[in-house]
Amino acid sequence: MVDIYDDIRKGERGAWVSIAAYLVLSSFKLVSGYVFASSALLADGFNNVTDIVASIAVLIGLRISQKPPDSDHAYGHFRAETVAALIASFIMAMVGIQVLVDAVRSLFAGREVEPNLWAAGVAVVCAVCMYGVYRYNKKLAKQINNQALMAAAKDNFSDALVSIGAAVGIVGAQFGLPWLDVAAAFVVGLLICKTAWDIFRDSTYRLTDGFDQAELKDLRSAIGRTPGVEGIKDVKARVHGNHVLVDVVIEVDPHLSIIEGHRISDEIEERLTDMHNIMNVHVHVEPKDLDLFEPGRHSNVLKK
Repeated sequence: MVDIYDDIRKGERGAWVSIAAYLVLSSFKLVSGYVFASSALLADGFNNVTDIVASIAVLIGLRISQKPPDSDHAYGHFRAETVAALIASFIMAMVGIQVLVDAVRSLFAGREVEPNLWAAGVAVVCAVCMYGVYRYNKKLAKQINNQALMAAAKDNFSDALVSIGAAVGIVGAQFGLPWLDVAAAFVVGLLICKTAWDIFRDSTYRLTDGFDQAELKDLRSAIGRTPGVEGIKDVKARVHGNHVLVDVVIEVDPHLSIIEGHRISDEIEERLTDMHNIMNVHVHVEPKDLDLFEPGRHSNVLKK
C-alpha cells in the first residue's frame, strides 16, 4: 500500500502542471480573444477555464484518496477522485452549453466580426504549449500507472487540438468568411460538452460498480489456470478509484486440507495481483460436488 500512496503523491505533480498551464493559457486566450475579436479563441479560453476546475477536482481527489483506511472506509478513500471527476463533469457541461448559446446568438444576431490574424498565432502557440503538457503528463501517468492522470493527459491533447481548430477558424475568417470563426466557437462548445459527457459516463459507471466484461473474462481465465482449482462458481470485480477489488468463489478437491486450500488461495491472489495490478483479492473456497458428500444426499442419488 505504501507504493500506491507514493504513486498518488507523484500524480499530484501532473495535476499541478496542468493547473499552472491552464491558468496561464486561459488568461492569454481570453485577453487575446477580446483584443483580437475572436469568438473561437474566447471559446477556447473558456474551455481551458473548465479544465482548471477539472484539474483542481483531480488534485483534490488525489489528496483525499491518500487518506489511509479507517473504521468507516475499510478499503481506503480511493473513490474520492471519481466523485471529484463527476462534479467536474457537471461544471464543464454548464460552461459548454453557455459557449454554444453565445455562439448561436452571435451567429443569428449578425455580429460576426472578422478576427485579427494575430489571434491565430496565439492559438497555435497555446496548442504547442499544451502539447508539451500532454507529453509530460502522459509519461508520468505511465510511470505510476495512474488512469486519472492519463485521462487528464488525454484532455490536454484534446485541448491542443481545439486550439488548432480555433486557429483554422480564425484563418478561414480572413478569406471573407467571418461566420467561420463563430462556427469554430460552436464546435469548441460541442467538444466541451462531449468531454463532460465522457467523464460523467465513466464516473457513474465506476461508482455503480460497473466492470468491463472482457477484463472479467481475463480474470476468470487466470484463476482457472491456477493448479488445484477445479471449478469457478463466481467472479466479481469492481473499480475502487484507480484500483480493482476482486471477489472469487472457487471449487477444489473436497479431500484437500485447509492448508492446501489456503495455498491455492494465496497463489490466486499472487497471480491476479501480478498479472492485473489488482489491489485486493478475496477468495472463498468450496469443495467440488458438495452435494455428493452431504448426509442423505448420496443414498438418494444411488436410488435414482
